[in-house]
Order: sequence, then C-alpha cells, then structure tokens
Amino acid sequence: MTYYDRIRELTKNVPVELVDFEQPRDLARTPTQASSNFITNKEQGDWAENLVTRAINENSKNFAAVKYGKSDDLVAGEDGFDTFYQDFQTELDTIGKRPDLLIFKKSDFDDNLGFDISQIPHNHITDYVKKAIAGIEVRSSAFLIDKYEEAMQIRTQKFTEIAFQTRDIILAEFIDVLEHPSRTKYITLLNTLTPETISIFDFKVPGWRSNERLIEVNNLFKRLKVAIKEIQKRDYLSITPKVEDIKVVYKWIETFNVPHFYFQVFFDKVFGISFEQILTIISNSDNDGVIFSVEKDVQNQNKTTIKINSKTGYPIASKVDEPTHESIRKEMDRGRLLFYVTFKGGTAYLDLDNLRNILGIKEAEF
Repeated sequence: MTYYDRIRELTKNVPVELVDFEQPRDLARTPTQASSNFITNKEQGDWAENLVTRAINENSKNFAAVKYGKSDDLVAGEDGFDTFYQDFQTELDTIGKRPDLLIFKKSDFDDNLGFDISQIPHNHITDYVKKAIAGIEVRSSAFLIDKYEEAMQIRTQKFTEIAFQTRDIILAEFIDVLEHPSRTKYITLLNTLTPETISIFDFKVPGWRSNERLIEVNNLFKRLKVAIKEIQKRDYLSITPKVEDIKVVYKWIETFNVPHFYFQVFFDKVFGISFEQILTIISNSDNDGVIFSVEKDVQNQNKTTIKINSKTGYPIASKVDEPTHESIRKEMDRGRLLFYVTFKGGTAYLDLDNLRNILGIKEAEF
C-alpha cells in the first residue's frame, strides 16, 4: 500500500461534520486590503519557514530542505496581487496546496534549481517534486510555549480555588436562602460541583435582585460562573491545520504521493506532526475536546481551524534562539501607510532523533 493509499483510507474515517472530502472546496474571495497585522503575521511565517530550512540544511549531510510553497511579496491592494491570487487558487484545484518546504535526498537534489523552487510553475517540476521524501507545512505562533503552559497551570489552580471557595461560602452562609422551595435546585447543583465535573460544569446565574441577601448570593454565583469559564478555556497551544486546507493538502498528496507534515514553530520550541497522525486524531470523536478542538480563528479571518495539542506531536527543536526584529514602513495606494514587524536570524536547536523519527530517516542516512 502506497503512502497515498493509506491517507485515502484514513480520509474515509474523518467525520463529514469536520471535513467532507466528497464536496469541492469552498471558493475563496480575493482579499482587497492588507493590514499591518496581516503583513506582520506573514513575516513571522516566513521567518519560521527560514528557521526550519536553515536548521535542517545545517545539520544534515545527506538531505536538503528546499523552499517550495507558493508565496509572493505582493499583498492585497498592490498591483499584480489579484492575478497572483487567482493563479494560486487555480493551482490549489489542479495539484493541491504546496507545502512550504520539500526535503530531498542530496542525491536527488537539482543544483540547477537550487534551494528555492517556489516560483517555478508546477508543471515544470512535477517529476522532481515526486522525488521528495517529505513535504513540510510550517506554521508559526507568537508564543513562548513553556511560559504559556506555566501561566495556564497557575490560572487553572487560581480559578479552581476561587470556584470551590465560592461554592463553600454559598452553601455555608446562604443555605437558608437556597432552602426556599423555588431555589433548592441550586443546592443540588452546587453539590454536583467536584474536581471531576468542573471541566463540564455549567449553569445560568439566577438574577435575583429583590433583597440584599439575594443580591449577595447572586453576586457569588456570578463569581462562580466567571471562575468556571476561565477553568474551561483551552489550556494548550496547538498545531493548527485549517479545515479548508485539509482537502487541498490531501489533493497534493494524491498528486505527488509524498509524505506530508506540519511543523509548529514557537519562539522557544518547535513541534511536528504528520498529516497521517492528524487524520487519525480527528477521526476519533473521543479526542474531541481532549487533545483537539475545532474553533473559529479570529487571528485568521475567522477561518475554522483544527487545534491539536502541540505536545501530541514530536518536539522537533527543544530550544529556539529568538530573532531580531525591526519596524518597516510600507506605502500603499493613495498614500496609505502600513507599519509592520520583520524578523531576522534566530536558531532552532534540532532534536535530531525526533526529526529523523518523524520523517522516517535512519540515523546513518541523515
């Protein structure tokens, strides 16, 4: 069974409520205007891609990372962007979505094409691309994952203490209020709040306002509600394949039969996961809300995104030296100015064992 055959079988298990592979992809509207935030995110993505490329090429004797993903310095609102964007959409329907990087054995590497084939028409390099041993989609996140996890642990502990302290105050000091026949259900409700149920606990704040005691206990229920909402927020940083990309990644795999991977770059670590593992995870409904969630990503035009706990993947780099950064002024049409941040340098310290394991490369071959 080929790699593509395995992926095709896995797609049959993915719930159609998440991704319906039988339906054509939704057509995308051409963006009309770029923002400073959009360009900064693009610059951050380019930096992350370059970080991974340099790390692989500086550490491997027998493999080369090559820039492949369709990209351009043009942004929405500039001359030529509409043509670039429509060509990109046509390519998505023809061969699928190019991963950002391709990994070649150096024995297959074409010196004439070099380390950047992103601008070469796909029909000129079809046979070459099929020689790659992996395609890597590089995602970036403006977080330090270690500090984030530490903060989330502190947050969860803090609001857990608030929740149970508030529950105990209500039951100890306002039991007479709750023993009224119309309010006894709240005693039952509070007694079901335990460390095991708090992650799914929910209720409607009563809204009592008719006397001072009712107002006091109502405010305590408000405090309890706020604490529980904080506890129930997603507490992990994620590897983030967009739902709309799942289909076009599958199309690319169908076209080239090359294994596909996602690498999530944080400013202190890098994690990787195979597309095969992504499909396996989202095919199991028991994983929903545990190691992945499906959310509208406000940072990415509210596109539906599958957010998989980064720690589910391989730690590809256990340390990252942060890049330098500087502000850039960009003049658009009609004299509109955009100011954004660009990133340079930085180093990813690869965990070579994990990198080889995820890509299926033996130590002696790397």
